[in-house]
Amino acid sequence: MLAATVFWQANAAEATWLTDLPQAQTQAKSEKKIVLLDFTGSDWCGWCIKFKKDVLNTPEFQKYAAKNVVLVEVDFPNHKEQSADLKTANAALKSRFAIRGFPSLVVLDQNGKEIGRQVGYAEGGPSAFIAKLDKFKAGN
Repeated sequence: MLAATVFWQANAAEATWLTDLPQAQTQAKSEKKIVLLDFTGSDWCGWCIKFKKDVLNTPEFQKYAAKNVVLVEVDFPNHKEQSADLKTANAALKSRFAIRGFPSLVVLDQNGKEIGRQVGYAEGGPSAFIAKLDKFKAGN
């Protein structure tokens, strides 16, 4: 019973990452949240993997995200399988947002307008990234 509880709590803490931007925008609008697009090479980009571990997968960020952010992973893996439709959609998003390197994190408001961006790994952990997202939300 204890193992089941621990397993449930561990999974409950994990954020839900979508792969469909239109779905994310609909959700963001209805829940009054921002959208965070994480352009990543999840299985080969060292800085992407480090940012995910140091920031995105932390309990502090996930608690913040649950209340404030709809998360979208736009992944360009070398070894992980993806459907042709997902590869096409991700390539279109990469072009639309002029992504030139990984990781790139793009923040959209509820209407789909870009309000902020971070290119590359940034020091400071989840607190610094959350402060940056709050600044983007405030329009500064």
